Amino acid sequence: MRGVLSSAKSRSLPLLGAHVSTAGGVAEAPARAAAIGANVIQIFTKQVNRWAEREIDAETASSFRAACDRDGVRIAGSHDSYLINLASPAPALRQKSYRSFCHELERCRVLELDFLVSHPGNATDGDRGAGLRRNAEAIRRALSEVEGVTPVLLEATAGQGTALGASFEELAELIERVGPAFEDRLGICIDTAHVFAAGYDIARNYDRVMASLERIVGLERVLLFHVNDSKTALGSRVDRHEELGKGELGAEAFRHLMRDARFAEVPKVIETPKGDDVVRADRRNLRFLRRCSNRA
Repeated sequence: MRGVLSSAKSRSLPLLGAHVSTAGGVAEAPARAAAIGANVIQIFTKQVNRWAEREIDAETASSFRAACDRDGVRIAGSHDSYLINLASPAPALRQKSYRSFCHELERCRVLELDFLVSHPGNATDGDRGAGLRRNAEAIRRALSEVEGVTPVLLEATAGQGTALGASFEELAELIERVGPAFEDRLGICIDTAHVFAAGYDIARNYDRVMASLERIVGLERVLLFHVNDSKTALGSRVDRHEELGKGELGAEAFRHLMRDARFAEVPKVIETPKGDDVVRADRRNLRFLRRCSNRA
């Protein structure tokens, strides 16, 4: 299937996309991106709620890259398993998580992916400082063990329960603890719904929030946005995504983001509710973002 984007045309468009299904194999994902008019994709490289791992052989990887070229996908990345908790105080779970994370890095290497999004984990014992140290140490070891260039992007969270990474300070501490040896393989992913639920009012105080992000983390570290509206209120600490413009953020936050020249080349991926018609929902939300970027 040829998509609605050609490679030449896609290079003149904003870097916008969605998390898309890999049903039928990872090589099927680029066509799904093309069907919604996207030139960026995020995928799961395995079943995300199971520990069972999978290997990506050379033929599959070659088919995936060829499909990306064919369907105008400029940026392709992965989100790791929701089961992984590198911050866990339980040694057995932490080791299981570590091995799964290494497998994910290896699949990213073989597929030549542009990013790997990872949640900072949960400090289930309530000791956030120790959780941050455990997470950073595991990432540092994994990047030492698995060769490759795919950057790990620590995702800002809503801070629900014992989740780490709900503050810019915690994200900055993780980066510092991983250390300068892997500076080129570490960044952050800002999820608009998460940071809003965590208490950062990007709807009404966008410039102030971004100034804080620049001061504490550095805007050069922002290598991806997850663009989602929030079903829950500012500071709720509850992670619930909504369609763009229909949640608590409203349209203004997205107009600010899409018109911010500092992030013009930073990919933006929607993870909005799909409803009964995945293609129609994703097209609708991507059109919303393109309208937000229009200054007319």
